[in-house]
Amino acid sequence: MSADKASRQKPCHHCRSRPASAPAGNSSIHYEKFWLYRHCSSVQQSDQQAQKAGRLFSGLLAMNVVFLGCAFISSMIFNQVAITLADVWILLSILKVLCVGWIACYLLGTRRQPHAVLYQDSHAGPLWVRGSVLLFGSFSVLLNVCHIGYSALLLQCKSRVEIIFPSIEILFICTQAFFLWHHSQDCIQVQHNFTRCGLMLTIATNLLLWLLAVTNDTIHMEMETELRRVEQRFAGKAPPDRPTRRGCNETALCTCPNTTSCEVFQKGYILLYPFNTEFCLVCCSVLYVMWKNVGRRISHHHVPHVKSKFKLQGVVFGPLLGTVAIISGVCVFMMYQIEATGSAASRQVLVMYYSYYIVLLPPMSVAAVIGTIIHALEKKELDTVKNPTRSLDVVLLMGGALGQIGMSYFSIVAIVATDPRDLLNSLILSHSVLLIFQNITQNIFIIDGLHRQPLMTPSKEEEMKEEHNYESHDQRRMSVLELGQEIRKVSLSYIHSYSHLNWKRRALREISFFLVLSNIILWIMPTFGAHPVFENGLEKSFYGYSTWFTIVNFGLPLSVFYRMHSVGGLLEVYVTA
Repeated sequence: MSADKASRQKPCHHCRSRPASAPAGNSSIHYEKFWLYRHCSSVQQSDQQAQKAGRLFSGLLAMNVVFLGCAFISSMIFNQVAITLADVWILLSILKVLCVGWIACYLLGTRRQPHAVLYQDSHAGPLWVRGSVLLFGSFSVLLNVCHIGYSALLLQCKSRVEIIFPSIEILFICTQAFFLWHHSQDCIQVQHNFTRCGLMLTIATNLLLWLLAVTNDTIHMEMETELRRVEQRFAGKAPPDRPTRRGCNETALCTCPNTTSCEVFQKGYILLYPFNTEFCLVCCSVLYVMWKNVGRRISHHHVPHVKSKFKLQGVVFGPLLGTVAIISGVCVFMMYQIEATGSAASRQVLVMYYSYYIVLLPPMSVAAVIGTIIHALEKKELDTVKNPTRSLDVVLLMGGALGQIGMSYFSIVAIVATDPRDLLNSLILSHSVLLIFQNITQNIFIIDGLHRQPLMTPSKEEEMKEEHNYESHDQRRMSVLELGQEIRKVSLSYIHSYSHLNWKRRALREISFFLVLSNIILWIMPTFGAHPVFENGLEKSFYGYSTWFTIVNFGLPLSVFYRMHSVGGLLEVYVTA
């Protein structure tokens, strides 16, 4: 057994001297206590009840914070005089300062206590999730830099809060990204309730930041008005009157002294805006897993963690078709961006964009259906062990798909109610229907694959048996002859299974790899600025600018998050096939 595997499957050095199956001593296990359950008959029962009470009270804290923030944001939308955007920023700044203070206490105090982290959840915080936290966090920092630069150029008619708020947010983003990168797998065993409340406060703050980003279109409308006014000035025409919201007409009267700098900050802000919402969603998912792992004692001797390696061996058609999808998607994306940079996207570019989706989505749906059928034909057992990370993956897949499905249904209603026989409208209608079907079939395939136990090689089976015999001291020790017979049975069983499942495993790998590459290109296109759902003008004219802005900013980040999360789930299905 390698040293890396041993470090994952056994507690840390504080309790490494005792067997994994033996209970740790009172000096290393910190049982939870709660004043409501101080008269319980046993320590274990008191610990379980205290854990439930701690989760309840921390959840109530988060619920009250979210409701307070929702009340502020709703008041800002419907009553612009009593509650302004600056008031909402002040509330969120207070919450972010509290979160940064708690993270500092966790890093400098809680985690440094004796026996604070006896276990780490190897399933929590995989590399691709932590990498996405750093990626989206970096883009969110650049977004706030653009916000600060734009507000500094218009300081004569803007509040200083518009500079202070993004500065505090940069500190919050950097602190949170560092915390999640290094400590997302911690199963903290001390200061349980303080840690739970801190995690829930941070989750609530991220949810409110996401909600504000979804509903606040003030800066977007202000920048759009400014860009149109500059273009009209260069064209020698008077700018047309445009309805505004929440005082945008007042800020639109500000004249930027440096047109080039303003345009750079405006374009950068609009391009980077979706990354901030993605960062909030990813952080909420990682923090929720940490919250579930507070006080958790992992017994690895029941189900050892088997790490599968990523290999491209034996797959041909999946990478080939996926590469074709990526190359063609990049070409379509570049042509779309070239057209959309100078002015509004032309009708031909929109037809090309939706045609690409209509060509790509049916093969993805068919591949997911075939993969689900192969899963049903397999004889691999379901993994029924309680795993908070996998449970969260399922919830995130279902929740992320709701964003794209919701926008698709809104588009379907708008098209059917207007003119479905038009070429562009018929393409949008087909695109919406195919997206709904593709999301559903892909979710079924991924969720079914995540619950399948990997097919292990004889060496892994032998290794697990040896580890189980080492940890289970109460069972009789097997003789050398009996051990050899067991290994021989496992080897024969594996050879039989491999000969019958070889084509199924190969097909699952081809399907998974093709879906991975297809989801990557479907993640790249909307993430880096291709937003035809807002630029085609159909839904925007049907529902109104503000309503469709809220719908898109609610559904688009979820759909981008869904594509990114699907890549992680499909990679796990690939390596366990």
